[in-house]
Formats: sequence, C-alpha cells, structure tokens
Amino acid sequence: MPPRMPNPSLVVPDVLPPMRALVKAVNSVGVPLQTLVLIHLRVSQINGRPVQIPVKKREFEEAGEEDHRLPLVETWREQTCFTDAERSVLALAEAATRIEGHKDPVSDEVWAEAARHFTERELGAVVLHIGLVNLWNRVNVATKQEPVDWRINPKTWTPMTTRLPAAP
Repeated sequence: MPPRMPNPSLVVPDVLPPMRALVKAVNSVGVPLQTLVLIHLRVSQINGRPVQIPVKKREFEEAGEEDHRLPLVETWREQTCFTDAERSVLALAEAATRIEGHKDPVSDEVWAEAARHFTERELGAVVLHIGLVNLWNRVNVATKQEPVDWRINPKTWTPMTTRLPAAP
C-alpha cells in the first residue's frame, strides 16, 4: 500500500534540516549508538511502527548489523543479554512513550535508575531521542510511510529524499 502522502518532513519547507540537526546533536553527546538503536526499536514497537529487523544470520551479515540482540528487544525484561545501563533506558523509553492514562508515567525509580548510568547530558540526549523517535513514529504511522527495514545495509540504502518524484 502506498503512503498517503510523501513524508511531511519533505513536504513542509525547512522542516527536515533542523530535525536532522537534532538527531546529529543527540548522536554526538556520547550515548552509545547501539543504545540509541535499542531505544529506537523499542519505542517503534510500542507505537506500532513496523521495523523489519534481521533475524537470520545471513540477514545480519547482509545488513552489516552486528547486534544480534535486536530480535530480543521486545522481551528485554526477560533477557539477560542487555546491560544494566541499556535496561534502564529501555524502561525509561517505555515509560516516556506510554504516557496515556498515567498521572506520573515516568516514575522517580525509573528516572533514578537511568540517571545512575548516564550523565545529565547523556540522559538529556536519551530523553530527546525518545521524543524524536515518538515524533517520527507518529508522523510515519499517520501518513502510512513504508516500514523501516533494518535488514538493508546502510551503505547500499537509498535515502527517501532521493526517492521523491521530481518537482514539476
């Protein structure tokens, strides 16, 4: 099924550059990229945003993906392969994403555990990353954008900006 429209970040003038700048700023703070990927995947799962992840050895190899824990993110609480720091921000990501119907969705305990593992700057980047992933998820779900396919090697991936039809 084709998207309802091109991605709004490409349709509304001057929106994409500052959003990319935010992503770049968040990525430059020092939170491991692997941790940000885990957060991205978990938030997307909660929001119903399809993410196609590698599950077979060959898919991991073709995608250039080294983190074989990706298929376990949805059940991270039952897994032993995630570090305490990763577990703390996965809990924070879940709490900050599932806010409906909760008076205090991010408990002091969840916050304190994440703060135990990350500096204030890093924790700020994590919170912004959670917010950005939620924003992108909502935009993409509302407009029925193509599912994210993490089975594609980033070196051979074609950015959506180059897949747009030429302007008339």
